[in-house]
Amino acid sequence: MTRGPVVQGEMMRLRPMEARDADRLWESLQDPEGMWQTGTTRSFERSEIDAWAATVSDREGRYDWAITPGALRDGEPLSDELIGEIVLNEVDETLRSANLRLQLLPNYRGRGYGREAIHRVLGFAFAPAPDGLGLHRVELDVLSINPRARMLYESLGFREEGRRRDAYRDGDGFCDAVMMSILEDEFRAGL
Repeated sequence: MTRGPVVQGEMMRLRPMEARDADRLWESLQDPEGMWQTGTTRSFERSEIDAWAATVSDREGRYDWAITPGALRDGEPLSDELIGEIVLNEVDETLRSANLRLQLLPNYRGRGYGREAIHRVLGFAFAPAPDGLGLHRVELDVLSINPRARMLYESLGFREEGRRRDAYRDGDGFCDAVMMSILEDEFRAGL
């Protein structure tokens, strides 16, 4: 089982994905801009999303968190509703590497939730066991049509490694996937 820890930040809180998140995950799949920015072209059935939300946090080789608002009252969250998701997947313990993916619901983009979520997940990824995964490298793909996301990743220390040309659909055309990564020493230098 790879269920990740609950991580409390200033603006947001991360908790493992749960079955109750299916409605909001389904909502995110109805967002044309979010689908376009992430290169998602597959259509999903609602039953797939229900099953995914109920089981994904217990799958090996990945950590799936619901991003929720971070406001607390008497130490308890004011809201535990999913506003986005952040994922470390393709975790390779031998290479000490993983892939990162982020998706926020439309009303929560551009407000700092993604920045803090990424920073906290990288902290977990690079922290030595038992508090973290002890990774050396975290990578991601960002679509060339999403310059705002690319600027966010660069501001957090990710560096471009290359491109996969015309790797994703962009309407009737194609766009590049920009491959980026951050290493543990680069993350620590930016703290």
